[in-house]
Amino acid sequence: MKHETEGLPGDGVTTHVHVWTPDDGQPVRGLVQVLHGLAEHAGRYEGLAAGLCDAGLAVVAHDHRGHGRSAAGPDELGFFGDRDGWGAVLADSARVRAHARARFGDVPWALLGHSMGSVVALHDLATSGARPTAVMLSGATGKVGALLRIGQGLIRVELRRIGARGRSKLLNATAFGTYNRAFRPNRTQFDWLSGEAAQVDAYVGDPLCGFLPTTSLWRDLVGGQALLQTDAFLARLPRVPYAVIAGDLDPVGGKGRQVEALVKMMRKLGLQVDLRMWPGGRHEMFHETNRADVVAETVRWLSSKLAA
Repeated sequence: MKHETEGLPGDGVTTHVHVWTPDDGQPVRGLVQVLHGLAEHAGRYEGLAAGLCDAGLAVVAHDHRGHGRSAAGPDELGFFGDRDGWGAVLADSARVRAHARARFGDVPWALLGHSMGSVVALHDLATSGARPTAVMLSGATGKVGALLRIGQGLIRVELRRIGARGRSKLLNATAFGTYNRAFRPNRTQFDWLSGEAAQVDAYVGDPLCGFLPTTSLWRDLVGGQALLQTDAFLARLPRVPYAVIAGDLDPVGGKGRQVEALVKMMRKLGLQVDLRMWPGGRHEMFHETNRADVVAETVRWLSSKLAA
């Protein structure tokens, strides 16, 4: 596997892009675009990229604005923009994809989004007209319900109190504060991410992970998530194969309940959705104790769809 990085200029933000390709001599038979989650970065998907490259698939993954090396500095981590930051995030995704498709030519492509990246992926598909060969969602929030409206109310209060660039411990606690309870006694604040201590420690020790998001990012993200609760928005998704993978202990997806509710909504709208719920899995299945099996199954599913 070969790994390259590049900076892709945008609207005042240079997007940091990772590109992983099969070894020399192995033809690229497909492309997978990966969209990472909140408070992390695209470089953490190298293990997944290795499995995909072994199957002849190229992988492109960028750091969202306000994340990783797309952030100009520590003060920019967790900040999308003062106005329409969500639209800028979607535009970045489309620009990176267009750049990658121009490089690799007319090969089939798939979109894979993890956690916040799954929200970005579904919005991208519903609004851009893009039509991949297949879509995979990992660690999705799913169908949240009334709690989302409560969260939006708190966000409005905090925006008035501390502004768009403020960082609210209240919002962070509301979003993440209960996640560790199921895994007591807790060793770190992030035990809910994975059952493997070394993977959690790598996240905790990464200066580009685990930061406090700004109030405006919460406004953008939760607003995007709210639209995914409606049939009208989901009906705009392209009719292509979908796979949803999750751990059945993942608190982000309501220990599977919210994820199953989202899949039910999608299937009711006529979308073809495969659901894989991993027993004992937490939020980051690509960093779980059984990640080799998760990556292998992911590669098999994507390879079969892209080959078809």
